[in-house]
Amino acid sequence: MITGSIDYCAIGQRLRAYRIAASLKAEDVAESLKISRAAVYRLEKGEIVKIETLERLASLLDTSFASLLGIDTEYYSSGEGFFERMRQLEEQSTHIYSHFDPFSFLLTSSDYLSHLAMMLNESSKPADPQKYATTLSILKDRKTQFCQSIPKVINLISLRNVERFLHIGLVGNLTISPGKKSERMLLARKEVYHLIQLIEQRSLAPTIAITQEAIPSIAFQIFYQDGNPISLAMSPFRLGELPNVTTGIASITSSYDAIKRYRHLFDKLWENSAKDKQAIDLLKATLEKF
Repeated sequence: MITGSIDYCAIGQRLRAYRIAASLKAEDVAESLKISRAAVYRLEKGEIVKIETLERLASLLDTSFASLLGIDTEYYSSGEGFFERMRQLEEQSTHIYSHFDPFSFLLTSSDYLSHLAMMLNESSKPADPQKYATTLSILKDRKTQFCQSIPKVINLISLRNVERFLHIGLVGNLTISPGKKSERMLLARKEVYHLIQLIEQRSLAPTIAITQEAIPSIAFQIFYQDGNPISLAMSPFRLGELPNVTTGIASITSSYDAIKRYRHLFDKLWENSAKDKQAIDLLKATLEKF
């Protein structure tokens, strides 16, 4: 029997994220473990009794027993599992410190998901359409959840990433026609205008700053609940121009040292970044260059 102060709900959330990452349905897990599908859903709600069940699940889901328990780093080699885990953590968070390229998906317009689907479909790398559909469904849930709960997002944005975003446009590959290229550059401009509107609506908007300094190529998000750090997520996946949701290994850790170091990096970059009117002016000047 499992005893002690274990967060059963968090274990269940990890089980669901790893199952999605492994492209397994609940019935697939049920068949492998010789249990009912309803039992699988109960496990994902945190209703776990036997430690042997977790050990079998870890083997099936190609992860470690320690990772399922949350005492080791979680690794995700597919976007759908990672984004589901992000959704779970965002649901728990009151504050999120974020750096994504070109900026957080949570800050994109209501049209962006359809643009992302278009980019993924024209990507030069063939992929399972079902994986893309699952990823897009999870991202839709993330955006809906964010709009309903509105945790405070402190978003650090690299001006270099915005410039590249505007230069390339919302494309899945670089071989599209010049006419389509112009259309996609216009869509990118609209997203940056939307970002400017978020900064202008300070009473309702997340906190946003624009840095002109060199910024890490890896995206990361730090999750806090009422001032207490929950987790740090680091991702090679990107949802901007030339998106990638299939290749790379993302990780999530609750290591105090890792969170402290990334927060120190974030604060250092944030201190000298453009904010409020200065950030708006910087983005408008960048739009004029393109």
